[in-house]
Amino acid sequence: MTPRSPRHSYPTSKEDADSAMLKVDTPQTASASYRLSYTDVDFLTREELRPVRLQLELLKPEMIQQEHGIDATVVVFGGSRIPEESEATKNVALAEQAAIADPNNPQLLQRVAIVKRILAKSHYYEEARKLGALLSKISHPRTLRKLVVITGGGPGIMEAANRGASEVGAKTMGLNIVLPHEQAPNPYITPELCFQFHYFSIRKMHFLMRAQALIAFPGGFGTLDELFETLTLVQTKKIKPLPVLLFGREFWQKLINFDFLVEEGVISPEDLDIFKYVETAEEAAEIIEKYNASVKEEWIERRRGVLPEGQL
Repeated sequence: MTPRSPRHSYPTSKEDADSAMLKVDTPQTASASYRLSYTDVDFLTREELRPVRLQLELLKPEMIQQEHGIDATVVVFGGSRIPEESEATKNVALAEQAAIADPNNPQLLQRVAIVKRILAKSHYYEEARKLGALLSKISHPRTLRKLVVITGGGPGIMEAANRGASEVGAKTMGLNIVLPHEQAPNPYITPELCFQFHYFSIRKMHFLMRAQALIAFPGGFGTLDELFETLTLVQTKKIKPLPVLLFGREFWQKLINFDFLVEEGVISPEDLDIFKYVETAEEAAEIIEKYNASVKEEWIERRRGVLPEGQL
């Protein structure tokens, strides 16, 4: 954190909070009204304090990222239920054993079919892992700092991308969300860059505030939510264009009929140019490297006065 100026004569809020813990126990000091407002969790979680909590949830990750020099990220989305191949293979074997033991149970038969489909997608785990490593070696065209891989912080594809970045010694970030069921961040996130959110909206802001590209692997509702948020922001020019890469053409074209949206007139033909399909980590990394090179060239031209200031 930024140190206090030596000219500041007042005690810091932290010092006062520590001093408040030394209070004499009386009916007055035991009252909830006597607690310092900023250390009073019951007060901070009141309905009326929602605007304050929104601001705090925006500020804390922002300030920490600034302190760690994070200025350019690549967002990797994808299914939390897609494990690496060895685990997926084990899950198929367990499901088949259960179905053999109870062959007349339709739910067990359905389970076998599902885990086999997940096994068919498990190669995406390794691609996401490779991609995390490749992206972490790419430098931002202006600051020359390495890009930082950022995910939702969970298992599956998110774990794989964080893992790939961690394995090459790079910083990598995870933005977890509080859920009703027990969950924990994956172990490959840089501990100082592992955040937990209450508000989905603020979490999604942090995904895109420093994003230089977004890659969406096959996934469920969460992946679709985050993908379409980005597509909408680019389409409506609320954010500057950036590479949006859909990993696995077969999955995405079966899931979403984008051409149908054009035919129905609800999106424009040029909206299909907002994203590209990719199949390998190398292909995705190459697209992002080329994008970075073009941004650098345009930035240099603008510095020379060739492009108007608002061009980028």
